[in-house]
Amino acid sequence: MPSVFVQGRPVDSYPRLAPEARRGRVRRITEVGEEVLHKPCRDVTEFGPDLAALIDDMFLTMYTADGAGLAANQVGVDLRLFVYDCPDDEGVRHVGHIVNPVLEPLDTAHRRLLDEGEGCLSVPGATVDVPRPDRAVVRGFDKDGEPVVIEGTGYFARCLAHEADHCAGQLYLDRLSRRERKDALRQVADRRDEVLARRAANAEALSA
Repeated sequence: MPSVFVQGRPVDSYPRLAPEARRGRVRRITEVGEEVLHKPCRDVTEFGPDLAALIDDMFLTMYTADGAGLAANQVGVDLRLFVYDCPDDEGVRHVGHIVNPVLEPLDTAHRRLLDEGEGCLSVPGATVDVPRPDRAVVRGFDKDGEPVVIEGTGYFARCLAHEADHCAGQLYLDRLSRRERKDALRQVADRRDEVLARRAANAEALSA
């Protein structure tokens, strides 16, 4: 089995950071409570250099925040789009972007839920167990408007579902009980400054 898949296709080798990041600039990551995170995003209708530049920025921003995925509304842009660089449970790395993603519904007879720890770059410092299916299939387009289908299992399936939620205006906090949500926000209050300081140091290191 290949060790890296880019846009769903196997590749022989790949750099530590996606090439898009070298062209990008770091953007501020929005946080829970900001309106752009809590409403459905708009469809992307224009494919061209502006979209490509946004994807470049999103990759670099994701890396500076030590993330596995990042949606456009997490950098303040209300478009249905996300990028990812995420391993699955077999250690296979998956890298790419999806425009106008649609998460396919799964037959409940052929899925199982995994209740495992999940975090979010827009909920800095919090990790809470969230049940997610062990498999995900997302259909959409690449930056040139070509159709793509990305399938993931395990942790990568969690990443795909999490980012698809973002495009629908949902955070993983919306899937929690009131008590679990309060616990997550308490973690943010305790750890946010430390997380943001680490991101700033990463941004400086990557720009050097």
